[in-house]
Amino acid sequence: MAKMVNSWNEWDPLKRVILGRIESSCQPKTDVSWWYDCEKSNYPYGRLPQDYEEKATEQMDNFKKILESRGIIVDQCDEINWNQSAKTPDWEVPVMHGTMPPRDVLMAVGNEILEATMSIRARFFDYVAYRSILNRYFKEDPEFMWMAAPKPRLSDESYDTEYFYNFYKVWDLETKMKRAQERRWQQTDKEPLFDVADGMRLGKDVIWQVSCVSNEPGRNWLRRYFEAKGMRFHEVQFSGDPLLWHIDINILPLRPGLMMVNPELQPMGTDFAELMKRNDWEVIESARPVHHYNITCGSVNERVGTSWISMNCLSLDEKTVCVEGHETAYQDQLDKLGFNVIPVPFDGVLPFGGELHCSTCDVHREGDCKDYFPNQVPGF
Repeated sequence: MAKMVNSWNEWDPLKRVILGRIESSCQPKTDVSWWYDCEKSNYPYGRLPQDYEEKATEQMDNFKKILESRGIIVDQCDEINWNQSAKTPDWEVPVMHGTMPPRDVLMAVGNEILEATMSIRARFFDYVAYRSILNRYFKEDPEFMWMAAPKPRLSDESYDTEYFYNFYKVWDLETKMKRAQERRWQQTDKEPLFDVADGMRLGKDVIWQVSCVSNEPGRNWLRRYFEAKGMRFHEVQFSGDPLLWHIDINILPLRPGLMMVNPELQPMGTDFAELMKRNDWEVIESARPVHHYNITCGSVNERVGTSWISMNCLSLDEKTVCVEGHETAYQDQLDKLGFNVIPVPFDGVLPFGGELHCSTCDVHREGDCKDYFPNQVPGF
């Protein structure tokens, strides 16, 4: 039987990918786990508008065709009715989120796929949409290993229940930034919590972002998991945003020796820069976003203007990268760096949870686990 799961980094030739799905995605209701602020749009919660869904589905279908035209096998997650309530013994939500962003839930680590705990109640059951795919991999690939992190309870004890009220209604920016630097967000340390979109795979090394969706017990669990595999786990925290959210708009390795970074969100301390320097990696600031979004509902919490989601691209190999079709400055920058740039219109997908990198989980890339950072920084 063919090997279906094998992926160690972000740039080896892509052969198989899991793609998200738009249908029935919802705007969840604000609770202690996350604040979905759409007050100005008068859109409290529920299924996103039909015109949003139609545009996003069209763009997702086009992206799928582009991938398949290059010989990449695309496994699209199951269609689930997210417009319904969900409950556990500890809590209940009126609607769930959806499965546009597989990158948040699943991470391939060699021949294994790791399933995140997730940290937002409305996303607790995201894993259901991928179970038929993972079951098929398990049956057809004798080397595939399947790991689900400990499922959390997400009770009120897992959160600072007043955090989001204070964040949006009480605290000034200085207070928010100070709390972020102290790693005091909405999560407590009651139980391990993390989204795997906070991690970036680079062969033997994993760079993990300290953010509001991965707490210290979650990072400790991940450190033990990766180190048991003989891999190295590095925590990096970025300054400049009081509510950090996923690593792939902060840094993105595009090929061995080239790291793209967000010029507005800088790593705290010197360890990250020193690791890049010691191993002769070129660190380049991304071109600024140029496309203006005008979104009045969705998981982006009403974003109007440009967004660093522009960095959220998908490498098909070391020379080929899919970039949001409206981000022409970023496309020009990558073209000058020697990449074959594939413009993919994807702005309509943003309200459903992200862009091109978010919308995928790369399952099979040709290549083995390599050491791209033989010169380590002690303590990092």
